[in-house]
Amino acid sequence: MKKLFKSALAATIAGTAFLWAGMASAVEIEYWQYTYQSRVDAIDKLIANFEAANPDITVKQTHFPYADYRKKVAIAVSAGDGPDVVQLFYGWLNDYRDSGLIQPLDKSVFSHSEIEKNFFPMVSSMESDGEYWGLPTAVRSLALFYNTDLLAEAGLSGPPKTLDEMVEYAAKLTKKDADGNYLNIGYAIDTDGQDHHWWREVLTRLYGGQPYSDDGTKVAYNSDAGAKALAFLTDMETTHKVGSNGFMNRGQDAFKAGNAGMIIDGSFRISSFEKQDGLNFAIAELPGHNGARYNFSSYWVNGISSKAKGEKLAAANKFMQYLTSDEAMQVWLDIVGELPAKPSVALVDANTSHPMYGPFIRGLSYATATNFISEKPQRQALIDAYDMVVLKGMTPAEALAEVAEDEQQVLDEFYDN
Repeated sequence: MKKLFKSALAATIAGTAFLWAGMASAVEIEYWQYTYQSRVDAIDKLIANFEAANPDITVKQTHFPYADYRKKVAIAVSAGDGPDVVQLFYGWLNDYRDSGLIQPLDKSVFSHSEIEKNFFPMVSSMESDGEYWGLPTAVRSLALFYNTDLLAEAGLSGPPKTLDEMVEYAAKLTKKDADGNYLNIGYAIDTDGQDHHWWREVLTRLYGGQPYSDDGTKVAYNSDAGAKALAFLTDMETTHKVGSNGFMNRGQDAFKAGNAGMIIDGSFRISSFEKQDGLNFAIAELPGHNGARYNFSSYWVNGISSKAKGEKLAAANKFMQYLTSDEAMQVWLDIVGELPAKPSVALVDANTSHPMYGPFIRGLSYATATNFISEKPQRQALIDAYDMVVLKGMTPAEALAEVAEDEQQVLDEFYDN
């Protein structure tokens, strides 16, 4: 009996020692992103899946309001603290890389040939100086949201298919009071939202131009095509009077409240609109022009911070592999509504024919991702040009000439270095 007790005690001690050894060897890494509830929920789900398959690794998620996010990352990583795996907008790549906040992906783990074979081509903008610096779980494109109740009330069925039809629809969807104040707008203009992308990569191309030179070093939108594209957008407010930039604060707010007939936005907005009581809407591919179609694509990527070393780097690589797996991409689509970054996941029948996601996924085939040098000042160029036309009475050509000169300085400073 005493012998059996000793054996049981020894087994218990050995088991406890094994448990403590396992706990001691577990690696904890941190994942940071900005606060957006569906994205937080998606990462929670992916972390649970990953930890179940990798009990020797734990992942802690931290998120911050968007306005504070970049500063928090920069301060933490510079101090050798903060995330091991970090989410960043693809347009921030040069800022993050030049500041030493991220490290290149290990070629032995993330083969360049496999990346180029398996991901949508737009991901190539994450390659610089022979290295990939991050990979997305999901990508974005643009589509036209339209309020089905307002369209029916205006005697319209189905979405506009061309730019000319879009203006006609917007006129019929606009309502004003006796003093000429907007009650409903036909199109929700938002230059700080997705309209600066729509103008740059879609409208400018639809009118026969391109936003930048082929090598990305020169501004090219200060052209006849760029001016026509800007005129199309500003005419919504100045000539057709079917919308006002900033109406009800943001275009998305006006649409969500049921006071806008149409808006151009990304698939990430679906969940927010679906939760709005009384809002009935549908989604269509972007209107074309003269038989042509274009779209804009963007994405957030997962990168490995320069802080990650040794066993944390190995764990970060493993977590990154899962975040960019087919399984993770479908989870992200189902929870967040952003599109899988691999054609093998995105282009399955269930996704391409989906009434909500389908128009965005189909748009990926003719989408271009702007190769931003510094996204914030390049975004500001269109915001300023729009205001110069609408508020100061400048012609689109004059406004574009002025902002193009400023943006070219941003490009020159980067490429000269």
